[in-house]
Amino acid sequence: MNSRAARGGAGIAYRVDVAERHAHRLRVTLTIPRPAAEQHVSLPVWIPGSYLVREFARHLSGLAAAQGARAVALRQIDKASWVAQCRGRAALTLTYEVHAFDPSVRCAYLDARRGFFNGTSVFLRVQGRDHEPHRVTLAGLPAGWEVATTMRTGTRRNEFIAADYDELVDHPFELGRFWRGTFQAGGVAHEFVVAGALPDFDGQRLLDDAQRICVAQIALWHGNAPGAKPPFARYLFMLNALDEGYGGLEHRASTALVANRRDLPRAGSTERSDGYVKLLGLVSHEYFHAWNVKRLRPSEFAHVDYTRENYTALLWFFEGFTSYYDDLALLRAGLVDAPRYLRLVATTISGVLAAPGRKVQSLAQSSFDAWVKYYRQDENTPNATISYYTLGSLVALALDLSLRSAGKGRGADLDAVMRRLWQGSGGGPIGEDDILAAVAAAAGPRRGPALAARLHSWVHGTDDLPLAELLARFGVRWHEQPPTLAQRWGLRVAESALTGVKVTHVLRGGAAEAAGLAAGDELLAVEGWRLRRLEDALPLLPAKASARLLAVRDQCLLELTIATPAGAQGAVQLGLDESAGAAARALRKAWLQG
Repeated sequence: MNSRAARGGAGIAYRVDVAERHAHRLRVTLTIPRPAAEQHVSLPVWIPGSYLVREFARHLSGLAAAQGARAVALRQIDKASWVAQCRGRAALTLTYEVHAFDPSVRCAYLDARRGFFNGTSVFLRVQGRDHEPHRVTLAGLPAGWEVATTMRTGTRRNEFIAADYDELVDHPFELGRFWRGTFQAGGVAHEFVVAGALPDFDGQRLLDDAQRICVAQIALWHGNAPGAKPPFARYLFMLNALDEGYGGLEHRASTALVANRRDLPRAGSTERSDGYVKLLGLVSHEYFHAWNVKRLRPSEFAHVDYTRENYTALLWFFEGFTSYYDDLALLRAGLVDAPRYLRLVATTISGVLAAPGRKVQSLAQSSFDAWVKYYRQDENTPNATISYYTLGSLVALALDLSLRSAGKGRGADLDAVMRRLWQGSGGGPIGEDDILAAVAAAAGPRRGPALAARLHSWVHGTDDLPLAELLARFGVRWHEQPPTLAQRWGLRVAESALTGVKVTHVLRGGAAEAAGLAAGDELLAVEGWRLRRLEDALPLLPAKASARLLAVRDQCLLELTIATPAGAQGAVQLGLDESAGAAARALRKAWLQG
């Protein structure tokens, strides 16, 4: 960037006015010096890290253009692109509004208490000028409001500078009166800002726990060598606490998080509730993405196309392997113990085994189809798809255990694979061949090719993973609980005092499907008895193999006969096998302690 651009005197400039907070309206002014005769502009249709075309342009309105006092004609050429007919080289000014009322981590939000936005929702892209400096100025901030972002500050108040458009849209903004605190990890400043927390929120405890996560992950990627630092100058966690909500989105030096405010740590309590552990897992997941997705990334994402879907078959690695490490980092940081960690793993295993779609869709297909399936789930989702997050994390687990078992504690593990990929790519784009090669190299010349081939079959096939066998080698006991009635019938339900027992999913090949039940049916009675909770039906079931079921569909009564098979899959429990031999205990210790 030249010195004039660094001072904010050149480049593409945006002014974002947040004065109309009650209307949830951002007013944006875009100034383009030296425009083309036909200057194209467009708004992204998706945000990297969330693989769905979200049509951000639906929130944009009132677009107008001018060169000085002269109005400039605009022609819309598709759903998110426009052309301005310019004369001469005078600066082109575009003004428009953005409706900001999406409380998720993906879009923009503005009210009297806070503001938040991602650049993909707000900043029109100037075609042909992506690589120029981009400048943002915030206006209309009320007294007492602060700004949190990792975008580089300019020389003027509330001015921020990005080297190019990619950088511009990879630094979200949090605005308002929020709690903030800092800590150091790997010689780098980390900051937490929290909006919406209750008065008894224990911020220091959240900082302390987040610091332990960050230290553990920096050590995983870079080792404990003196001077080892993460690949960013500072890092920012932006957490919005809501009554109901959960999610996160990674950025190159920050992450936006949403969580239930009741799950935040409370002053005077030292308990790590399940909700708080879930929040720490989210913090861990998004922080890991600073390496695995934002820098180490699919080769297809080397250059992002904001106008359309960007396909890759590798989300099983970039999301799934990250999902493996998010909870493992909590264990290694001392935030959960081994039994609790194994319970988290068991929950994931149970969820995958309960999805018939794992036999229909491979992980590679799941990754490629994310744009039309993962983010658009319906009543058939468990039957036709599998999550690249959950099954991907179990592939990472199986690979890690296989590497450690074959290497017998001699440094062959998934940590070594991740570091090899990081160092070999320089923290840049990789393909599946690179992953397989790193696995083969970590396992050694004798076992490496076979293990790489096994990984390929896990990713591109639909066979179940040999997890019970692998875990047994590490002194971990596998136990299946008796199946619930829902599992035996092959359905999922929602229960409430108002709607009773309502079927949400009918699973492929199960008794409910054979009986003729469908998603949306309300279950009224079993064997003539009124049904208020599904488990209440258990003592009503006769000794024979089938039962009479009364249901309602579209206001019509249905009398059905449903079988109750005994051999259904129950939830999996994992525990430490204290009777395991010394070799298994040594492998387990090395795995769980890192």
